[in-house]
Amino acid sequence: MTTKLTLTLEQHIIEKAKEYAKKKGRSLSDIIENYLKVVVTEKADLEAETAPLAKSLKGSFKKPADFDYKKQLTNKLTEKYLK
Repeated sequence: MTTKLTLTLEQHIIEKAKEYAKKKGRSLSDIIENYLKVVVTEKADLEAETAPLAKSLKGSFKKPADFDYKKQLTNKLTEKYLK
């Protein structure tokens, strides 16, 4: 069953994403759906396969106070898929 989803994105990202989808011969919805499937599957796999040593290290690294996760993620995904 498919369900409609509304996303709020910057206009230039939407335009570039549509161009990318057109070049690949796929719909933007299809690309986003497949991306989310990968993300959900990878997260489940990572949680299931975390080694005891890795679990013991969790929380041992402190990120810088000015670290902006969303900005870093946006930059890396833009770099990977839109450049």
